[in-house]
Amino acid sequence: MEHVYFDHNATTPVAPEARDAAAVCLGQVYGNASSIHHFGQAAKQKLEAARRQIAALIHAGPSEIVFTGGGTEADNMAVLGVARATGKGHIITSTIEHPAVLGPCAQLEREGFAVTRVRVGASGVVNPDDVRAALRPETVLVSVMHANNEIGTVQPIAEIARITREAGVPLHVDGVQALGKIPVDVDALGVDLYSVSAHKLYAPKGVGVLYIRKGTRLAPTDFGGHHERGHRPGTENVPGAAAFGAAAELAANTMFVESERQAALRDRLEKAVLNRISGTGVNGSCWNRTPNTSNIYFDGVDGEALVIALDLRGFAVSTGAACSSGAVTPSHVLTAIGLSDDRARASMRFSLGRLNTAAQVDALADALEASVAHLRRISVHA
Repeated sequence: MEHVYFDHNATTPVAPEARDAAAVCLGQVYGNASSIHHFGQAAKQKLEAARRQIAALIHAGPSEIVFTGGGTEADNMAVLGVARATGKGHIITSTIEHPAVLGPCAQLEREGFAVTRVRVGASGVVNPDDVRAALRPETVLVSVMHANNEIGTVQPIAEIARITREAGVPLHVDGVQALGKIPVDVDALGVDLYSVSAHKLYAPKGVGVLYIRKGTRLAPTDFGGHHERGHRPGTENVPGAAAFGAAAELAANTMFVESERQAALRDRLEKAVLNRISGTGVNGSCWNRTPNTSNIYFDGVDGEALVIALDLRGFAVSTGAACSSGAVTPSHVLTAIGLSDDRARASMRFSLGRLNTAAQVDALADALEASVAHLRRISVHA
């Protein structure tokens, strides 16, 4: 049985272009990018080429790109680094952030910082006026994600940035789920820090980037070397960076066409589900979201059971964030937008990618109809 993948927000398959870029480095460019000899300088050239490719995708300067071990590390580096560079103060974030932002915010609370978590309504969109209202004289950082990993909602980052710029407060944005799906221009957005991850962009796991606008103060969170201009010690993952660079260039060339195609497939899936299966609905805003993401509730169905039922039929989907899989509590994102615990647990995330087709979407809709009917039937008899 062929298995079909509808969980691209968790991770993506590695694109051939990214795989080939990594393979060249693994096989031929094995020097340490910090070494001054021929082999080291060959690695350095690959690293800097990748830095330029990623900078071009987000309209940044190459010197503002810092390689990390992934999106989570980039988020931690930004939140902890800015806060600790200023001493004690106040931080603003939202209730629907990824744990990679909520976690360091909670740690800073333990260190004596105050944290305001701005609420969102049923749309799953942060109101910029709520950010403005939360500002204090001692606010040292605002961190709001660009696109939500579970429901796909896109936040009004440019409007929030105007407010933070006016107040003289740095703005960090977790852009892990936005990169490659919607245009990202860090200069036009007005952000000071922007986190991204390779494995959400058809490149390997274990490499990410933090964009740091020139002049942004950041205390180091790790120690042991002067790599990446002192921001991230440790020998750089050159094969991973090269693959990320190749994937970034691919995204720059294909994003607009792919986004339109995936949005049409997502809409096709939602229409089929809502028309054919009772007790269903789309969570969050249907309009202001990434083109590949749909989060749908199926009343009377346990989400984990539906994931298993669909997997047995050959479809990979998820109940929400992969980082939280196995959690017994319902999604904090879905409860934050007003869903009951039961409805949150009955919700599924479908995230499409480059290889998905209309035929696969139609087959998924058929499998959903059959699986939901079966699960509802056995729950009645249980």
